[in-house]
Amino acid sequence: MRPDERIGGLVQSLSKHLIHGVDEKQWERARRDFLDLGFVKVPFLAPESTKTALADEIEMLVAEHGVRREMSFKETGHTPRLMRNVRHHEIRRHGSFIPEVYASEEFREALGKVAGEPVLECPYEPERYVITELEQSGDTHGWHWDDYSFALVWVVACPPVEHGGFVQCVPRTRWNKEDPQLHRQFITRPIHSFELRPGDLYFLRTDTTLHRVYPLSGGRRLIINMGYASRADLDKRISHETMDSLWNGSREGQNA
Repeated sequence: MRPDERIGGLVQSLSKHLIHGVDEKQWERARRDFLDLGFVKVPFLAPESTKTALADEIEMLVAEHGVRREMSFKETGHTPRLMRNVRHHEIRRHGSFIPEVYASEEFREALGKVAGEPVLECPYEPERYVITELEQSGDTHGWHWDDYSFALVWVVACPPVEHGGFVQCVPRTRWNKEDPQLHRQFITRPIHSFELRPGDLYFLRTDTTLHRVYPLSGGRRLIINMGYASRADLDKRISHETMDSLWNGSREGQNA
């Protein structure tokens, strides 16, 4: 079977799964939890064939194109980003299955059923999909919000919870880039923590849910983040300070 035929078959299998493999109660529970907490685990959205193919491609890409980055950002209270990444344009150039999954209209419609509103491709390409690997003790994706409304994260590898790597969220918060007041957010809202396992998917309301990955003390965490927009995002004036710095590393004072 040619590679393009294999990819087409996998995408078709994902589409069929979304139609026939998810029951209404799963949609209802996911939508309720997402609207309540800004976070929900949705491993049922993809069959094992999709997860395996995606994981294989992610492992190949991070081994061949991953770049170590150690930075912090004043827009989120100088929280750190200590990780290895593969950027969007490298995934698009060297990957095959990931871009097809992201472009799937059926998959975005499924996410829209969870969100309770349309989920759209991100207009800012660097945030469409990014691979992140935490590999050293202390590695973390520190507290932050995202510029756009939604993210779906596919978990390829994750350590046991006692070694960190789990997600923490503070829902119903707002990002003021000039004065993020992280500590104020923590004392006025509860912090929710969620254990993850390889093969999990989770969906986040990223513009109004302050979130982070708890620092690693052992093991390895490997994910791909797929970012999406809401209709309201298309009418916003959005700057991209943290993403531009993360990829370019050019702003003075941002190296951790």
